[in-house]
Formats: sequence, structure tokens, C-alpha cells
Amino acid sequence: MQCGEARSLALAGVGGIQIVGESGHQAAVALQSLKALAQRLQLASVMRCEIREGRGAAVVHATLDDATLAAWTPGHDTLSLHAHLGHDAASADEDAVEREILAALLACPQAVAFPDIEALASSVRVRRHIALDARRTALAFKTQAAERPAEFWHYDEEHGFLLQPGADLVQALIAATQPEATGRLYDFSCYRATEYVILLGLARELRERNPVLYATLAHHCGRDAIRSGAFHDVFLVEQGVDQPMPVRYYVPGDRVWFRNPDEKSSDALGFEGSWVIYMGGGLFSNFWRRDDPFTLEAKCLEVHHWRHATFVDSEGSLCIDETVALAHCARTLGNPEAHAAILERMLRLRDPRGVYAEGGCIDATREYPRGVVGQGCELRLPAL
Repeated sequence: MQCGEARSLALAGVGGIQIVGESGHQAAVALQSLKALAQRLQLASVMRCEIREGRGAAVVHATLDDATLAAWTPGHDTLSLHAHLGHDAASADEDAVEREILAALLACPQAVAFPDIEALASSVRVRRHIALDARRTALAFKTQAAERPAEFWHYDEEHGFLLQPGADLVQALIAATQPEATGRLYDFSCYRATEYVILLGLARELRERNPVLYATLAHHCGRDAIRSGAFHDVFLVEQGVDQPMPVRYYVPGDRVWFRNPDEKSSDALGFEGSWVIYMGGGLFSNFWRRDDPFTLEAKCLEVHHWRHATFVDSEGSLCIDETVALAHCARTLGNPEAHAAILERMLRLRDPRGVYAEGGCIDATREYPRGVVGQGCELRLPAL
């Protein structure tokens, strides 16, 4: 059973983690393995789990207990989860990050389903890789021009940036996104930046746990770059399509879209909105100013003030001066009444595409990587 089938067989109307087994015996084994994982991450004492009958399947259903849910994630707010777990917002301790990931999944208001414990553990590791690599990523913002380290990448007009023959995919992605590897920043749009960080998280897991698929992925990256809509379809699961995710619910490793709800300034190329990675600890990635990550409120404030920083360049194109937007943000922070009014508007779910009415900048969905190991592997690369 793959992850997609497990999601389709998940118990309806309940959230948290679900491990969907094909038999009662499989469910019993999964239950003990889940308890062991929770014990390793110091969550066993606050986890409630049981085996329930599903649609032709035995389902292990696990959540945080009621008291812990109310205390740690009031109103499904996971942004302060790290504080209840006892680690700093920017902790790089791998167990601490995985603990926050598992706790957030247990607190999910919608089902997060897997076919076995291996798929769950792999998803936690991939999310941890993405969250930590997002913290290390520093880039130069360019919506059109782009460059990559020539040792690892070359550009093809039809197929995009391609992996150099013989280059290691993990090393190539690190070189493109983490300046400590090369001593320089490379040009990215925010959308493409999130693709590279997510791909790096998946590649790290594949290199360690599924080397055959890792080699296949690297070969594909040398022939045709999977980008934009195709990247979403191939690599990601979108949660919240049928029922919106709560405004303050995020899991480390999520890809998140903040929409610019101002019709005029959203016409500036690259400022239709902002794609970021939730890194845990209440912090969202800031690839252009790595040492100044966003809180949810700070991100909303920045997107709001893009409307006050527009100008028309010498070629007649609408642009945004981010230094002007930052100055507006600083002034707003000194005016609590104005700050509260802006957040009241921006912390709403966004309007549908093409509509600019009363919506805010928060998307209804979250995106996370598909399963890539064991029977849960659902990654299918397109034909070359």
C-alpha cells in the first residue's frame, strides 16, 4: 500500500496520525512501532493511540491527549509548540526538530495517513531535512535572471538548469542554496527557492534510504528540470483542499503560500505573493535575509506593506522597493493600533484566485513531500 492509498482509506472526520494496515496484525505491529517512535522523541506520555476499524482496513489512530492538545495547540495553533516541548525556536538539535514535527502531526485537525511506520518515520526525517536546510539557505532575489554554480549545473534553454554529468545531487543543491559551500549567493525567485530546498530534503532521504530512486532522480535532474506546476504534482501533497487548514496550524517542513491581497501591487513581477518554508519554532524562511526569519505576524506585515512600496522602473514595469516596505513595517510596529488593524485583515484566509475583496494573505492549504521509501513510496518521475 502506498501513501496515496493510505490517505484515501483514512478514517473520516478525525485528525492526527493514521497508520492504515491491511490486517489487524499489521496494525498491532504498527501500534507498537509508533509507541517506540513516540518514546524515542519523548512524546509517549502525551500520546493517545488505538486501533480502529476502517474501510476494509485496520487503522492505528494517534493524537495528543485532550489536555495536551488544549495546552500546547490552543485553537490548532502550533506556532508556540517548541516552547512547550522545551527547545529554542532555532534549535538545530535533530531530535528536537523531529519531536516538534511528530507533535504537530499528532495535533493535526485533519488526518495525516501512512501505510506503515517506515513511511511515517521517513516523512518526519524529510521534513526535518527541509526545515534545517531552509534555515541554512541564503539567496539573491531575482524574479527572472538566475545563475547556478557551474561546477554542478548548466543551463538549457528548453529544460532549465540541469545537473552536470557525474555531479552528486545533494552536493549540487547545497552549493546552489547554501553560501558556505561556494562563498557566494545565487539568484532565485522565492518559488524556485522552495523547490530546491524541498528537493534537497527528499534527495538526502533518498541517498540514505533509497539509493536506486536517488540515482534515477539525479539522472532525471541531468536531463529535464521538474519545475513549477510539474514540481507540485510530482513531489508534493496538498493538504486542506477540501477543508481549509487552521490559520495558525503549521508543521516544520511545510511549504506555505502568503498571497498579496492588494490588486495593484500584486501586478509587480515576483510580488503576487510569497512562498516560504515553515522551519518550526514559529519561524518562516527568509531566504533573502537568512538571519531575520519571519514570524507569522511579521510575514503578514511585510506582504501588507508591499502596496506602499511600488514604483515604475525605467522600462515601465511595476516594481516593489523592499527597503521602503521594511521602513513601513518598522513604523507600523511602533503603532500598536495600526499593527492590530493590519493583522486583523491579513490573518484571514485569502480570497479565491482573481478576487481581491475582503480576504487576507493566508492560504487554505499546506504542501509537504510525497512518500519516498518502502511500500509507502509514491514518487513517480515523469517520462523523459
